[in-house]
Amino acid sequence: MTAGGALPPAARRGAIYGLLAAALFGLSTPVAKRILAEVTPQVLAGLLYLGAGVSLAGYRWLRPSTQETPIRRSDAPSLLGVIVLGGVLGPVLMLVGLSRVAAVTGSLLLNLEAPFTILVAALVFREHLGRHAAIASVFVVAGAATLRLEPGLGTADPIGMLCIAGACLCWALDNNLTQRLTLRDPVAIVRLKALGAGTFNLLLGLALGGRVPSVLGVVVALALGSFSYGVSVVLDAYALRLVGAAREAAFFASAPFVGALASTFIVGERLQWVDVAAMALMALGIGLLLRERHGHRHEHEEMPHDHLHEHDEHHQHEHGPSDPPGESHAHPHRHTQLVHDHPHVPDVHHRHGH
Repeated sequence: MTAGGALPPAARRGAIYGLLAAALFGLSTPVAKRILAEVTPQVLAGLLYLGAGVSLAGYRWLRPSTQETPIRRSDAPSLLGVIVLGGVLGPVLMLVGLSRVAAVTGSLLLNLEAPFTILVAALVFREHLGRHAAIASVFVVAGAATLRLEPGLGTADPIGMLCIAGACLCWALDNNLTQRLTLRDPVAIVRLKALGAGTFNLLLGLALGGRVPSVLGVVVALALGSFSYGVSVVLDAYALRLVGAAREAAFFASAPFVGALASTFIVGERLQWVDVAAMALMALGIGLLLRERHGHRHEHEEMPHDHLHEHDEHHQHEHGPSDPPGESHAHPHRHTQLVHDHPHVPDVHHRHGH
């Protein structure tokens, strides 16, 4: 059943991570719009992701020890999909779109990432959506669709709008693939994605005759990438781990509103009534999701696993002499069959049918 209440503690952490990730990413839209005045979209995408990759590599160099499970060879296909869809196609389509539409319109069109992610999670990856999550997705779609009612929308180039919508679809697929990788170290996942995507985009952009910004522009792009594409995406990966792709999408959907508000200060654009209406609809959807409480009797099948965990009700296993002490820790272990009833979200341990 699904009723009003509160998310489980782990899911609340996931919600906080998702909202923080959204805020950091949302700030990138108006700043990127300013940098696009002196650089081509693909070069800028490369600089943003290189900023993220270099900063995360530096973080791991300063703090080399981690309890997280490392990436395995079997993760290569999913990781390649994450790099191509989320790190190459998505950013380039977004930046091309931003170069053709107003910053506020571009920021709010990014709302489409949420319903696309929810639809892919539900229809392709069979992630369960409760009543509150389904209603929240309706409000997200309504918020994005409200943009089309704006009288002055003729200044928004259709190709630019389609590019941003295509970027949202790429990120929807990326989100669902990443959710399946988040048993591994999120910092390692995002570092590889950022370095791979950044290198590819920058080299291709330069090969196509792309413009390189001034030294100050490069510094700003790298710094922006370290926070809005590095820290943000790592936090988002933890949110995907803890709440699932569909619910993460609704939390992350607050990013366009942060971008729209920031646009009024950074590029001097004014909010219209339709922008405020879209914000209100999306805020209502997020509020519904934060009040979701889903619990019923369900079964966990026996399965081998390797991920960061604590010895809670889902992890009752013996340790061998080579297994790490203390909590939290990661090592190969086996989940025993378990039948119980408690509030939960579709995280990595709750992918059961309904």
